Amino acid sequence: MQWQHICTREDLVAGSGVAALINGEQVALFYLPDQSPPLYAIGNHDPIGGANVLSRGIVGDINGELVVASPLYKQHFSLLTGVCLEQDDVSVPVWEVKLDGDKVLLRPLPAALNRTGT
Repeated sequence: MQWQHICTREDLVAGSGVAALINGEQVALFYLPDQSPPLYAIGNHDPIGGANVLSRGIVGDINGELVVASPLYKQHFSLLTGVCLEQDDVSVPVWEVKLDGDKVLLRPLPAALNRTGT
């Protein structure tokens, strides 16, 4: 799996999410410059609410885990694993993401590390 250029740092919003389209799939990118790493990428589709809205969710921390709260029904999805904290049998895809200068690069995690389901 090769890295793909998806946007630039200028396209990101610090402390928040933005949506991007890669290979026909919506991705929610979160830029948290005070965290290490500062970038996170999960599927934008909320499998519980049934809409592409996770990039609009509120980013937070639950017991030391970075999460985004869906704006629909407020379930929390881990920014590291994509797993829903309230329903651990539900998850969204996760991508590796990094900065290369001002370029934001993305690639899917290997299937063995990336579980999705509804």
